[in-house]
Amino acid sequence: MMNLLCPTDLTLAADIALAYAGKIAQRTSGKVTLFHAMAKRDAQGSLPDLDKAHAANLKQLADAGVAVDQVVREGAYMKEIMAESAKGHGMMVAGTHGVRGLRQELLGSDMLKLARGSSVPSLIVQVYSPREARMDRILMPVAAHDDITPLLDAVCKLAKACGSHVDVYQQLVEGQTTSNQLLRNKVKMMERLAKEGIKHAEINEPVEKFYEGFVLRTIRYARNNAVDCIAIMAHASGEHKKIADKEKQEMITNEVGIPVLCAV
Repeated sequence: MMNLLCPTDLTLAADIALAYAGKIAQRTSGKVTLFHAMAKRDAQGSLPDLDKAHAANLKQLADAGVAVDQVVREGAYMKEIMAESAKGHGMMVAGTHGVRGLRQELLGSDMLKLARGSSVPSLIVQVYSPREARMDRILMPVAAHDDITPLLDAVCKLAKACGSHVDVYQQLVEGQTTSNQLLRNKVKMMERLAKEGIKHAEINEPVEKFYEGFVLRTIRYARNNAVDCIAIMAHASGEHKKIADKEKQEMITNEVGIPVLCAV
């Protein structure tokens, strides 16, 4: 059983996230907490109508026997969601509208901050994501972090819940050697998936020395190979942190609409 936290700002992106949360909850006999935080000045008026904003989704979930708890709390949106994530949820499913404005370009998207501040893994869906939630195929790029256990835990949890196939994916750039850390992590990924009994494959994609970049290439591969989700670590690793942060932001706000699982 997996209980899922689904923050809502009453928009289409949040409604699509609710569809994904409901699907996972249904597969695991879990429930969904539909959560809305409102500023103190807004709390003085009438309460937001979550039923109206998510009417069709809530009806479908009720018909499927999925319980949905509605929680409205006063406080700062990000702070309240992060606090709620620590209250017995197995995963958060949230919708993003993409990067908005110069401030977020400079400081990082709010969704990336939210994923990093959450106590549980976050599945980030985009406003472009298919409304029919599917998790048949997960793409897990080989990460360079010293400890990839959180990523493996999150991927295994989601793959088991949805019966997913997992591709362990690496781009092999012409003229560059693979670091020992990446090699070790790839072995860990393959061994863990095998141990958990999860269907998986090793994907090595050769790329030219000068190419468009890791994120665009990954998204293209995912789009062309019917991938339903890309799994990454929310926090950056290595000395090129600013570059890695920008890539993660680009990944979770991708305009192709491929959901991204962020492990913490």
